[in-house]
Amino acid sequence: MTPHFAGTHTHFRVRSPKASALWLCLFDGETEQRVAMSRDGDDWVASLSGDLAGMRYGYRADGEWNPATGLWFDPAKLLVDPHATELDRRFLADPRLAQYGVDTAGIVPPAIVPARQPRVRRRTPSLTPCSLIYEINVRGFTMLHPDVPQGQRGTVAALAHPAIIAHLKKLHVGAVELMPITAWIDERHLPPLGLSNAWGYNPVVPMALDPGLCPGGVAELRDTVAALHTAGIDVILDLVFNHTGESDIHGGVLSFRGLDNAFYAHAPDGRLINDTGCGNTLDFANPAVRALTLTSLRHFVTHCGIDGFRFDLASVMARSPGFLPTAPIFAEIAADPDLADRILIAEPWDIGPGGYQLGLFPANWLEWNDRFRDDVRRFWRGDGTAGALATRLAGSSDVFGKTCRSVNFLAAHDGFTLADTVAYATKHNHANGEDNRDGHDENLSWNCGAEGPSDDPVVIARRAADLRALLGSLFASTGTIMLTAGDEFGRSQGGNNNAYAQDNAISWIDWARRDQALEDHVADLAEARQQRRTGNLFPEPGIWCRPDGAEMTVADWENPATDGFAYAAAGGTLLVSRHRREAGWR
Repeated sequence: MTPHFAGTHTHFRVRSPKASALWLCLFDGETEQRVAMSRDGDDWVASLSGDLAGMRYGYRADGEWNPATGLWFDPAKLLVDPHATELDRRFLADPRLAQYGVDTAGIVPPAIVPARQPRVRRRTPSLTPCSLIYEINVRGFTMLHPDVPQGQRGTVAALAHPAIIAHLKKLHVGAVELMPITAWIDERHLPPLGLSNAWGYNPVVPMALDPGLCPGGVAELRDTVAALHTAGIDVILDLVFNHTGESDIHGGVLSFRGLDNAFYAHAPDGRLINDTGCGNTLDFANPAVRALTLTSLRHFVTHCGIDGFRFDLASVMARSPGFLPTAPIFAEIAADPDLADRILIAEPWDIGPGGYQLGLFPANWLEWNDRFRDDVRRFWRGDGTAGALATRLAGSSDVFGKTCRSVNFLAAHDGFTLADTVAYATKHNHANGEDNRDGHDENLSWNCGAEGPSDDPVVIARRAADLRALLGSLFASTGTIMLTAGDEFGRSQGGNNNAYAQDNAISWIDWARRDQALEDHVADLAEARQQRRTGNLFPEPGIWCRPDGAEMTVADWENPATDGFAYAAAGGTLLVSRHRREAGWR
């Protein structure tokens, strides 16, 4: 558990079932004091006199070093508390983290003993299906914003700036979804390339806020959430409970690996299972993994006021090792009084066997729907069918049934930006240092006659019309919709569809060059969606017609040459025309 002061002592507890000895390490500047801990079952405990809030600390564990059998005990390694909530500095990728016997106290950031945290006033999330979820990379979103003070740019606190909130209100944002703000470590191949992780999907422990993004710690996050709540905006955290930055067997010993390597899933022969593509996979068949996950979620809800969570590669959370729709973690979240009413969003896949599980998460969970993205892109590119598009706009009942749980999106942090979808036919990832091998090769994109930037007025007009058709489809759809920050005004990454390592102008949003006309158009779409009160049920009954007024036939739905359709219901008419590049309710 997180260190806490009770009575006259500060109490420390950490899990390490197979260690032979464990030390609490306290730091005063560069001076380290080691305190031997006592075993208490699978845990080790220590209690020190006085309130040690603000003290920097870590752990060291001794025991057998035999990685082949899953034992990675090395007392030279400073280990981060899995329950840490704040760190005194960011993680640093360094080969010494993986070298046995090499001391890492100067590399690994100590955690900070927290002061007693106030429990925030409970608030029911206000997100509705007619609202917009707005995906934000905190640093990239604010680094170039002209109204945010220089010293605040790139931080969580910047999201509470009046200029940021005004922009969110203009778009009728119902919830911001913050890409990871917990502390991460760079993948080991990045520093030699002069690159760093800009997305944060490589955490070490689940609760510790990144000191670069959130230098004010828990209080900064709590205050920012309160400001957004005052504006009527929910806050969703994107969390990574599928792997950690300790990576594969060549990775470092930073926390779990040096304390309790059973947090990771292993094959019968002892090899690490890699259902994430990141070198390791958290084992949700292990009750200790689920317990830490629940503790982490509760912390963000009760101490920070968080309204919900998006779970990266969420299929991992239901593996043991195969995916189970009735996995224990789902029932445990549902039974928790602090978590049961939160917004829960799954990225319903991982790269392991049977990892694609769209539509199979619990009935109260929302799910990222990549089939919406793909079918909408195909239709407007010209090689998709009207039937597939109509199915997605009507709530993807083929996946979710009548009550739609879909999070509909056109683009997200990974892949092309929305503007790049109509400006690039192929990826351009050379800046990532992997000879353009990384990132998806198929993006269902097109370039409107020129690859990349163009001053041809015909190309410019065609791209503008395509963006409006795509956005019209999104805002007309049944379900919850999501827009990635900057896509409302045409942000570009120069054709890079995997900008995870571009903490620079490639991924930072250029507010000075935003397409104001497109932004205003999106604001109008958001206002119309609010007025229409789109829900998670498609309006029925109604009549599907061809552009000429005749009723649609099966052949019309399946024919890629079908130009569009109309759906007439009591609440209005949904019109789609590929020829006119139009989509929306009238």
